[in-house]
Amino acid sequence: MALEPDLKSDCIEKQEVHVEYFVNEQSIKERLHLYFIKNQRSTLRIRLINCFFKLLTVVLYLVRAIADDEPKAAGKHCFNIVADSCKSTAEKCIYWPAILCVDREDWMYGLQCALAIINLLQVLLLLFLNYKGNILQQIMSVSMVLEAITSIPFVITIVYPPSHDLFVPVFLNCWLAKELLENLFNDLHRVMQRHHSALTQQVFILIVTILCLIITCACGIHHLERAGQSDMSVFEALYFTVVTFSTVGYGDIKVEIWPSQLFVILMIAAALVVLPVQMEKMALLLIEKQKQGGTYSNHRARTEKHVVVCASMLHYDLVNDFLNEFYAHAHLQDFFVVLLTPCELEPTVKWLLQVPLWSQRVIYIQGSALKDIDLVRCRMDQAEACFILSPRNKMDRIEADQQTILRTWAVKDFAPNIPLYVQIMKPENKFHVQFADHVVCEDEFKYALLANNCLCPATSTFVTLLIHTSRGVEGETASSQWQKIYGRCSGNEIYHIQLKQSQFFGEYEGKSFTFATFNAHKKYGVSLIGIKRQDCNADLQLNPGPKHILKDTDTCYYMNITKEEYSAFILAHPREEKEKLEKKDSKSSSPTVGDPNVSKLESAICSVGTLALEMHHYGPNNSTGESPEKQRTEPTGQENPGNATYHFDDDVESHFSYDLDHDDDDDSNSGGGTLPIEMREQNNHPTYERSTLQVPSGDRHLLMPPPAGEENVSSDAPPIGARRQRRPSIMPVSEMIMADNSPLRDHKPLYAHKEVQDESEDTWEEGEKWTKGYPPVMPYIGYSPMMCHLLETPKPHCCLELDKPCDHKSWTHAGEYNWPNNNIIIAAEYAAQGMVNFIVPLRAHFRPKHTLKPIIIMVEKSVDNNFLECISSFPMVYFMIGLLESLDDLLRAGMLQSDTVVVVDRESSKLAEEDYMADANQIVAVQTMFRLFPSTTIITELTHAANMRFMQFRAKDFYALRMAEKQKLEKEKGSNISYMFRLPFAAGNVFSASMLDTMLYQSFVKDYAISIVRLLLGLDQATNSGYLCELPITPEDLWIRTYGRLYQKLCSTSHEIPIGIYRTVGQADNKSECSLPMEDDDSLQGFSGERKELANMVRIKMKKLDLPEEEYDSEVSDKRNKISYVIINPSFDMKLEVDDIIYLIKPAGGPKTPSPMPPRRKFSSRRKTTHQRFRAEPQGSNVDTKL
Repeated sequence: MALEPDLKSDCIEKQEVHVEYFVNEQSIKERLHLYFIKNQRSTLRIRLINCFFKLLTVVLYLVRAIADDEPKAAGKHCFNIVADSCKSTAEKCIYWPAILCVDREDWMYGLQCALAIINLLQVLLLLFLNYKGNILQQIMSVSMVLEAITSIPFVITIVYPPSHDLFVPVFLNCWLAKELLENLFNDLHRVMQRHHSALTQQVFILIVTILCLIITCACGIHHLERAGQSDMSVFEALYFTVVTFSTVGYGDIKVEIWPSQLFVILMIAAALVVLPVQMEKMALLLIEKQKQGGTYSNHRARTEKHVVVCASMLHYDLVNDFLNEFYAHAHLQDFFVVLLTPCELEPTVKWLLQVPLWSQRVIYIQGSALKDIDLVRCRMDQAEACFILSPRNKMDRIEADQQTILRTWAVKDFAPNIPLYVQIMKPENKFHVQFADHVVCEDEFKYALLANNCLCPATSTFVTLLIHTSRGVEGETASSQWQKIYGRCSGNEIYHIQLKQSQFFGEYEGKSFTFATFNAHKKYGVSLIGIKRQDCNADLQLNPGPKHILKDTDTCYYMNITKEEYSAFILAHPREEKEKLEKKDSKSSSPTVGDPNVSKLESAICSVGTLALEMHHYGPNNSTGESPEKQRTEPTGQENPGNATYHFDDDVESHFSYDLDHDDDDDSNSGGGTLPIEMREQNNHPTYERSTLQVPSGDRHLLMPPPAGEENVSSDAPPIGARRQRRPSIMPVSEMIMADNSPLRDHKPLYAHKEVQDESEDTWEEGEKWTKGYPPVMPYIGYSPMMCHLLETPKPHCCLELDKPCDHKSWTHAGEYNWPNNNIIIAAEYAAQGMVNFIVPLRAHFRPKHTLKPIIIMVEKSVDNNFLECISSFPMVYFMIGLLESLDDLLRAGMLQSDTVVVVDRESSKLAEEDYMADANQIVAVQTMFRLFPSTTIITELTHAANMRFMQFRAKDFYALRMAEKQKLEKEKGSNISYMFRLPFAAGNVFSASMLDTMLYQSFVKDYAISIVRLLLGLDQATNSGYLCELPITPEDLWIRTYGRLYQKLCSTSHEIPIGIYRTVGQADNKSECSLPMEDDDSLQGFSGERKELANMVRIKMKKLDLPEEEYDSEVSDKRNKISYVIINPSFDMKLEVDDIIYLIKPAGGPKTPSPMPPRRKFSSRRKTTHQRFRAEPQGSNVDTKL
């Protein structure tokens, strides 16, 4: 019983049957069909062998024809035909046996018979395998007829021996070989997975067809002419065929008998039928190829470098800007650019690519980045970089971003190691392409630039010029001084170099960053703005401050006209060197750093490399009336007439001034130079002696205000005009920050710095409590939070709508809010998440509360709750629904209380029939505001930069028309930013997002370009990195005189770095163009009839809205008659002017106020009046007294 289970299992095992499964049938026909037809590799081999056999038969025929010396002897063994002579020599005799029979060697006959039998058997086999019920159609095909003509006669000669020398037209096998070659192309595509161009294949087939025609005609004429009286060789037959087909017809060789003539007629007719068909096919393929572009060859990809540009649509401006910026760099001249787009090129782009400058290195390919076959055509895996640009002409920017995201993913999947440069529209879509090497989000940069424009005028112009490639020669032939300065300084760009390789900064190794940036600008004219450590995780830092000590491995980022590698360092003339040595010897009495008795202050001064302790002066009211020379040598009746000795304690720096600027003009105006210092020892303290000098009345240097503690001057004190004064002081820039971190006290802060109140004194909207922190609601994924002013308790959503009363407020327009500062209006089509980047710079934590301005967001469409959640935590931020074209909405939004209006581009206008009409709506609306509210600054964003010429358009503004001619001239010269001289762009009143494309192109060469701009605009924060700020120059600050002295003062006190100037000049300053009026007739005549009508219309609307009419200022602002422009990295000796605004990079860890300042002085009414009398007429050789 125990063995029963084992027996059952054995039976089950014996019942198992092995079953084989076959994919194909096992019949002989199916196996042959699989081998000859289905199997690609075996079919390819069979066709290659068959093609070889066909060509071999043609070669054997030619060998036989060339070796045939006696054509008349042919046929003596064929059909027992005997040769007979012609009866008459006059008539053309035709020897027919020579046509029917030929002489061939036995080995050749055997080889031809074997090849014929093989070809015939193969044809019959294929006929059997392809049989599908219609045998007649297959038999009557052209290929089958040719096979029968070239193979069956050889079989007959074997069966019937007298026909051994029968002529067989074997040369017709060339047509069968041609058909096999066509099939071989398809087999190669399938087997080898290589996709050849269809045009190349068609050209090859056309060439083969022509060769077949020539071979057929030449062989046929040669054979038929054997029956004539004069034999024709094979070469002569070939020559005759080529001459005939080329329609030349020399007539030196001709056919004599009528069979040959008939054959020529038939071949010409065949050529007229066959060749046009092939030519038509090739022409169609050529047209399609031009539409689809070319293919970047694999050989070129291995030997040359190229980049790929992917975009939905390639417009002329986009392609032109990319090519100009990309090839502006010298080491990119050998690169090829491959343009990949699914759309056909516009005619203007085709003409651009046909320009010789681009035709040899720009390749257009019509295809999709989502198709691997198109990525193979452009050799994406071997490219140096791939630029993926978003379609800016799409009305739906979310859809445009989705297309960009898919392209980016497709390229990353196909070529994982290729660097990606991606342009995205919406910031909420940026995280999808965060893996790309460089990403530029248009909305992020756009709103940040517009916000900084409201704080630092023309920031957009400054950044645009900085990231564009310019030669710095624009405006050099201009007659206006401002154009020369503006054009020359526009050539400044940002470059980088390692410290140990730099001649600009190498000497400052081991010194502070602030010391290096000041001295490099003073010595070489370059502005060091940032630094980056060699550590792999180190961030780029803008103005890290004096605590940063430079190392030889640091990477320096600086602004200059050209990079250091292209700069030439010219040594001084030997005579100048000799003069410097003599001057140095004349100062031998100056204290040295190595002297142990020298104070810390003297060491700091001497470490700068120059000693310029400036003399004290008397006021301009000189009562002596003596000559300057006599005043310098004779005493003034005081004690110690020869010398006045001053004893200084540890606070010695508060009693005298020092300067690093040695201008000849200043020395001549001051009436003296630097004074030597004599060192004495008195109670272990150094004693300084200075000559008591009196400055003549002709001296016009600014006077120092009375120091603190001298408000109540005794009656026996000398009058103010006779009291000895001193020039304002500028402290030296220290090489190293002091250990106790206590900077020298600044006795002459700039006026703007003195006016900044301490934040503890700021009061604002007592009902709302403010704090500092990061926004509690993230507007989108990937947002970099920035510290800013916030409300402790977010506002209810009902309180955010400006013109709608709620339970918490009853105001209906901006005028009822009674804000102490003017507001900022931003008008857009809808509220985008990227607008947070507009709000945050205006609410930055380092800006005092009392300087913040209310922000009104005026949109046309309703606002969603997500956006309201984002803005509810910011103080003084409101929104309203309104139209830019509606005067009522503008008045409710606070147009009368606004000093800046920002108009954002409309997305719904992208689908205009004409591309450049996309800006028509905002241009006309802005022009209306320009006429109705002449005193308001309007900043406009445009889709196309070319439309900026319509901004603030005045038909009779001849100066603006002159600038239009200037733009045309610069464009002809090849400038990449020919529009830079347009007055709205120079003043920063117009901005186009297309200008940001250059930043993406520049990042291929300068991988730091995007990072620097983001840090500069406040989009990113890095440890110890600074940020952009502004500093206005007032009449009280003109004592600083030059940009270099300002550079020194800022570096020595607040450690800020100036990088540029925003300057406003009047038309009178351009003396060469003073005859060109800048204003309209209504501006010249004050109130013209048209202006009165506009003013009345506005006042009627104000009365309807219960707005006070006196708030409306209908007078044309004086700023319309002025020219504003940007000066990037000015020279060290450039004179400062009133109303200049200085662009600064403030260190991150610095104080809130730009410079340390003493307590505010309080003057009595008498002292204040006296002080104002001196300040009312500022003095100095470089000060305009009219100001």
